[in-house]
Amino acid sequence: MSDLGFSYKDEVGEIIEGLELSSKTENSILKSRFLSEVLNYEKRKVHTKKYYNVFRFIVTTGSILLPAVLSLGQMDPAKLPRNFETISYWISWTISLSVTASNGFLQLFSLDKNYFEYAITTEQLKTEGWQYFQLSGKYDEYESHRAAYRPFCKSIENIKRKQVEKEFSGKGEVKKKKEFDFKKELSAVLPDKYEKNMNTNIEDRLQNDNILSLLKGLGDPKDLMAQKSNLEQKIMGEVGNVQSVIEEKVDVAKETASEIINQSVEKIDEAAPPTESKK
Repeated sequence: MSDLGFSYKDEVGEIIEGLELSSKTENSILKSRFLSEVLNYEKRKVHTKKYYNVFRFIVTTGSILLPAVLSLGQMDPAKLPRNFETISYWISWTISLSVTASNGFLQLFSLDKNYFEYAITTEQLKTEGWQYFQLSGKYDEYESHRAAYRPFCKSIENIKRKQVEKEFSGKGEVKKKKEFDFKKELSAVLPDKYEKNMNTNIEDRLQNDNILSLLKGLGDPKDLMAQKSNLEQKIMGEVGNVQSVIEEKVDVAKETASEIINQSVEKIDEAAPPTESKK
C-alpha cells in the first residue's frame, strides 16, 4: 500500500507541478486538498479492507466448519475417538463464538459499508483528477487547466461533502433542501421577449386562483343565492313596516293639525264683535 500510495503521490504531484494555473497557490491547493484526500481515502480503504476480509473469512469459514463438526457426532460412537463429545462441544462452541463475534464486529463498526464507500470515493476522486489533467470527459469543453480549475475544485468538494454526509448521516443537523423556484428557473432559459408574457400569465392565473379560493371560502353559490333572496325579503318587509309607521304618523299629524286649526277658527269667531244689520 505504501509503495502504491507514494507512487501515485509522486506521479500526480509531478503532474500538478507542471500545470499552468493562475498562481503557484492554486498548484499548492491541488496538492493539499485533492492529492491529500485521495491518499487519505486510499489509506482508510486499505485499513478497513484488512479487518473486513479477516472477519468475513472467519464468518465464512466458521459457517462451513460448524455443520461439519456437528455432523461428525452422528457417526458410530465406536468409531469415534475417546472424549470426542467433549472435544466436539468445545470446538463447536469456539467456532460459534468466533462467527458471532466476527459478524457482530462487522455490524458494529460498519466495516462492509465503510469499505465500499471508501473504495468508491477513492475511485471517484481519481477519475475526477485524471479527467481534469487530461481535459477530457466533463472538462473537454475547457481550453486550459486554468479555465477548468474552479469547476474541478467544486466537483472535488461535492464528492467530499457527499462522503461526509454518508459517514455522519443522522448524527448532525441536516440542512433543508432549497425549494425549487419554477418561475426563476424558467426565466433563466426563456428569451426576454417571452418573459413578460410569462409573468403576465402567471399573475393572471394567480389572481384567478385567489378569486376562486375566495369564492370557495364563501360557500355554495346556490346557498348564497338563497341567502340573498331571504335578505331581500327581510329588507323589503322592514321597509314596508317603516312606510306603514310613517303613514300612520302622518295621518295622526294631519288630524291633530286639522283639530288645532278648527279650534283656532272658533276662538277667532267668538272674539270678533257682532256686526250691526243695515236699516
